[in-house]
Amino acid sequence: MNQYLKQVILSVGILQAVATIVCAQGSVLEAYIREGLQNNEAIQQQNFLLEKNLYALQEAKGLFLPQSAMNSTYTTATGGRRINFPVGDLLNPVYSTLNKLTNSQFPQIANVDEQFFPKNFYDVKIRTTQPLINAEIYYNRLIKKEQINFQQAEVNIYKRQLVADIKTAYYRYLQAGQAIKIYENALTLLAENRRVNESLVRNGMANAAILARIDSEIAKIKAQAEEVRNNERNVAAYFNFLINRDLSEEIIKDTLLSDNLTTWIVTDTSISAREELQKLQSAVTINQLALKLNRNYWLPKVGAALDLGSQGFDFAFNKQTRYLLFNLTIDIPIFSGFRNINKIKQTECDILALQAQQNYVENQLRLQLQTLMNGYHAAVEVYKANEKQVATARRFYGDTFKRYREGQVNYIELLDAQTQLLNAQLQLSIAQENILIKLAEIERVQASYPL
Repeated sequence: MNQYLKQVILSVGILQAVATIVCAQGSVLEAYIREGLQNNEAIQQQNFLLEKNLYALQEAKGLFLPQSAMNSTYTTATGGRRINFPVGDLLNPVYSTLNKLTNSQFPQIANVDEQFFPKNFYDVKIRTTQPLINAEIYYNRLIKKEQINFQQAEVNIYKRQLVADIKTAYYRYLQAGQAIKIYENALTLLAENRRVNESLVRNGMANAAILARIDSEIAKIKAQAEEVRNNERNVAAYFNFLINRDLSEEIIKDTLLSDNLTTWIVTDTSISAREELQKLQSAVTINQLALKLNRNYWLPKVGAALDLGSQGFDFAFNKQTRYLLFNLTIDIPIFSGFRNINKIKQTECDILALQAQQNYVENQLRLQLQTLMNGYHAAVEVYKANEKQVATARRFYGDTFKRYREGQVNYIELLDAQTQLLNAQLQLSIAQENILIKLAEIERVQASYPL
């Protein structure tokens, strides 16, 4: 293998390694988002409610199937009203006369004396019912099915808000880390300034008070850096809370997110994917189904029932106690005090109210998106201006530092140049964070993140 081929293979390997690293860094935030969507307890709670609605739909479908149940009763009583029938007084003289005339053996019978309430009477049956025509069951199934879409939209609302919160917290965590690096660089510059000024003081070219001023500036920068570190710890804890893991767990930083911010273009102004609108549409659909149900109040309810059982006294069980009973029921409404008409009017008002709310929310979301788009474009312009300010401040500080070493400017001017550079770098870091947060908010408003 010649040397040229070895270099080509080595170059390809390096490019593949770089591509792997870039892809890994680009997927860091994505992996955190997926972890949050999977582990967040608020999302899990909404998923349980969605699962509940799925079972409710299965329950509604079960109403179309026949239902069987065993019913049993046992009754015994003493006293109460009685039935007295003098059958013996009526028939016994007749039987006696017949016995004398025909030499027969007709028995003598007693009068009947039975109580109304049964004694030692049982009735055991298996009843099977089957609805044949029932509008309530039909529309109830459709409503339960639409309620699943309603709850699914609610779940997605929580998911999208969680995605936006995770991204915002992550961007703020990155910005805090950048701010810490900026303060550390400032401390490095101050340390270099102190080294130079120590040399100047030793050579009698500067006043020793300058060292005290530098030490004071170092203490101030350290205090500011510690405040940012505390903010970073708080943001990290909140980020870990969102994805439901230990609050002190380390967070991987994606350093490529802030690259080429000004080349990102947002032009889509569609909000049709918003789950809030889908949720309202599901509510409208549910009420429309309820309206159809109310308007079909005049439809009869037809059902069939089959009883298979046994009844008798003293727990007797034979051919005469066993029975089979079939019945067909038809329930036709005639008059209900105008309640059905009033229910129709109420449902129509609910639909009109929801449609008005739907239009209002849609306009509100369009306004929110337009405001965020304007804010995003303004943030991009601020970022570009801050980039120029950082470049200018860096050159100015370099020139001022050279002139200071040459004795052409005093330390106050050098300190002012350093402060300008520090502030410009911090403003650029904040501008980066603002652009990323604006993009996350626009993505939330447009519901464009793939769940």
